[in-house]
Amino acid sequence: MKSILILYYSRFGATKTLAQLIARGIAEVEGVEAFIRTVPKVDVVTTQIEAAIPEEGAPFVTLDDLRRCDGLAIGSPTRFGNMAAPLKHFLDSTSGLWMDGALVGKPATVFTSTGSLHGGQESTLLSMMLPLLHHGMLIAGIPYTEAALSQTKSGGTPYGISHHAGSKNENPISEDEKVLCRAMGKRLAHLVLKLS
Repeated sequence: MKSILILYYSRFGATKTLAQLIARGIAEVEGVEAFIRTVPKVDVVTTQIEAAIPEEGAPFVTLDDLRRCDGLAIGSPTRFGNMAAPLKHFLDSTSGLWMDGALVGKPATVFTSTGSLHGGQESTLLSMMLPLLHHGMLIAGIPYTEAALSQTKSGGTPYGISHHAGSKNENPISEDEKVLCRAMGKRLAHLVLKLS
């Protein structure tokens, strides 16, 4: 059985929901399973401020989770056109994996949720791709053959999944966004099988 790590940071829950929807798409492909992990919050001097085991929700990711996965989906809310600090903090700790080439050749995708309509969704997706490219991962986006990508009036880009949650997290995930999440999960799962 091949496994795909879905790694996310979520402050108000929208990015977490996207992660769960991507996992549903992965579950639709025989021979591949998803496991979901998150990262702890960090304080202003970027030290971990939560216990090693979260009280609720997904377990915190470990470097071993990243090493053993066959594929990766990472997601973050947008922070000024960039990924949130907790996710960046974790990615900055992966230089040992980079030195070992542990992620080279593995497929990956990215996803984001934002509070503002033009809040930098695409630049956030691109910012998450950069460390993955340095790790030698193969980046998978969403092709326009997915009809929902051309129809959507909310989120979705060829760079990866996106969602506009609204400034008070008032916008639910749209039907098109749900379709795109599941499609991205299936696409990533099929890539894992083809590359194995």
